Amino acid sequence: MAALLEFLKKYNYWFIFIMLEVASFVLLFRFNSYQKSVWFTQSNSVAAKVNKVYTDAEAFVHLDEVNRKLTAQNSVLQMQVNDLRERLKDSTSVLGINDRHILDTLSGYKIIGARVVSASIVKDENLIVIDKGEADGVKPEMGVVGGGGVVGIISAVNDHYSMVLPIINRNSRISCRIRHSGYYGSLTWNGGSVYYANLVGVPQYARAKVGDAIETSGYSAVFPPGLFVGRVSAVKAAPDGMSQQLVVNLGTNFGNLRDVSVFENLHRQEILDLFDRNDSISARANI
Repeated sequence: MAALLEFLKKYNYWFIFIMLEVASFVLLFRFNSYQKSVWFTQSNSVAAKVNKVYTDAEAFVHLDEVNRKLTAQNSVLQMQVNDLRERLKDSTSVLGINDRHILDTLSGYKIIGARVVSASIVKDENLIVIDKGEADGVKPEMGVVGGGGVVGIISAVNDHYSMVLPIINRNSRISCRIRHSGYYGSLTWNGGSVYYANLVGVPQYARAKVGDAIETSGYSAVFPPGLFVGRVSAVKAAPDGMSQQLVVNLGTNFGNLRDVSVFENLHRQEILDLFDRNDSISARANI
């Protein structure tokens, strides 16, 4: 105790100096608008740099796991491409119906790789931002898919970034089907857990069961058919008494979503033109 008092007594002028300096800076930045704005600007800049370092460090820590998943996915894709190549190698002149369908599906879509830079998962209207925009060929109403399954639909774009309306948003509606039977419904999310959504409007006679795979139906210009969405975890009767509601355990883990793919339907405008033409014919018929 005596040593501490001796230390304080010996350096008391330094302590007083530091206290006065701190007080002067507090008064300077608190009661002067210009200095206050400079302080906030610089502090926000420093905080942003610290956050970037933290994010980069976190990404580096998980890099091995991400690389393993990507390697596994690439291996599966290479096996599928090789199998497809072997099937179609000798079918250049006369293609079967199934082979034509496969070729049409593959040639009708362009895939753009992107990375998630911002995401919310605790709101009723969650949103995701990716680092690809109009300059990269991304447009509104394109489908977005991650390693685990369907993510959502592009809702807005600027030059270098895009907003994604994920399936864990109350306003999301995606046409999906049961893989083994083809019966379809509309995938919706009512809030709560980000691991589950509901497939509504499925006929009672669809005979859905727990464990059935749910995939995109292809009944729109957004997603190709057959993209994995999730698996049925429960089957419930719908309130209308005429259909059933399937609780779907989503394949996408939105809590650690990083890399995604944006699907561009190269024939989308042709499909939309058909709808516009049909609307104009209907309008003339009602005159």
